[in-house]
Amino acid sequence: MTKVTEAVTTESRKTDHIRINLEKDVQFPRLTTGLERYRFLHQALPEINLSEVDTSVELFGKKLSAPIVISSMTGGAELAHKLNQNLAQAAQTYNIAMGLGSQRAGIEKPELAYSYQVRNVAPDILLFANLGAVQLNYKYGISQCQRAVDMIEANALILHFNVLQEAVQPEGDTNFAGLLGKVGQICKHVSVPVIAKEVGWGFSEQNVRDLVNAGVSAIDVAGAGGTSWSEVEYHRAPTAYHARVAASFADWGIPTSEAVQYAVKAAPKLPVIASGGLRDGIDIAKCIALGAVAGGMAGPFLKAADHSVEAVEQLIRETTSQLRISMLCSSAKTIGDLQHTKLLKV
Repeated sequence: MTKVTEAVTTESRKTDHIRINLEKDVQFPRLTTGLERYRFLHQALPEINLSEVDTSVELFGKKLSAPIVISSMTGGAELAHKLNQNLAQAAQTYNIAMGLGSQRAGIEKPELAYSYQVRNVAPDILLFANLGAVQLNYKYGISQCQRAVDMIEANALILHFNVLQEAVQPEGDTNFAGLLGKVGQICKHVSVPVIAKEVGWGFSEQNVRDLVNAGVSAIDVAGAGGTSWSEVEYHRAPTAYHARVAASFADWGIPTSEAVQYAVKAAPKLPVIASGGLRDGIDIAKCIALGAVAGGMAGPFLKAADHSVEAVEQLIRETTSQLRISMLCSSAKTIGDLQHTKLLKV
């Protein structure tokens, strides 16, 4: 375990998170995304030319070449700057979307804002700013949310919900009471659409309904089955007591496949982004067939970005090819067709 002091800074916590995700096994020990229980009905005669398969999709008024989102990961530390630059440069080359990690560090310390800023290498991408929703109970409001958007010239703002992570952090912010009304105020007054995003434990159907009623413009379900942030916190726990508490929640959460279906049912008119344990283009294809409009991946992109821009580009190409071939073999020429493709549950 990583020893931490009582006076943990946001910057040091971000560095801890990056290193633990790169060096430790922080996957859910037993709980899975549930996507392995779904299969496409193979079409041996799809009557489609692979070259005609169109993976493009429109999200927040921008046309993406593929429904792939580099999920929010990092920022607020020197190590994060290189990672974000590598991710953004590849996203620009292949015209996919990208989220930044929580920008609280950049707001608390403006000298850290550079670690989030990627428009110098990615002037055209669909880019998401990011703040923790719980900070709305800790003196954050419209001003800070707008600052996060302006800091990176974002097209939308993610408000992330990480109640379990905060609860198992010794220094966590744990007052999640009365947030919904404050979220509603941000949706009304910030200059860009707001995305509600979990961080790896999923939203229930009622959660999604409440967030839609509050005015969010999209849902990123971030279900269980990939990175477990309670496992991440286990590795940086300062005492055996904190480690045992964090470890007990290793398999908590709503699997991604279920979270996607909850969100689509509760918010049929809103874009649903599937994330949480997605590993390839086939997983993304399955989530789109379950009703999502795009799929987000974090862990695979983090590891690629730690190597090079070229490694990120290779991962995007592979993921897009996997998605395109899944579409061909399911007789789905467009993402809209794929959304109406039936899956077999096995």
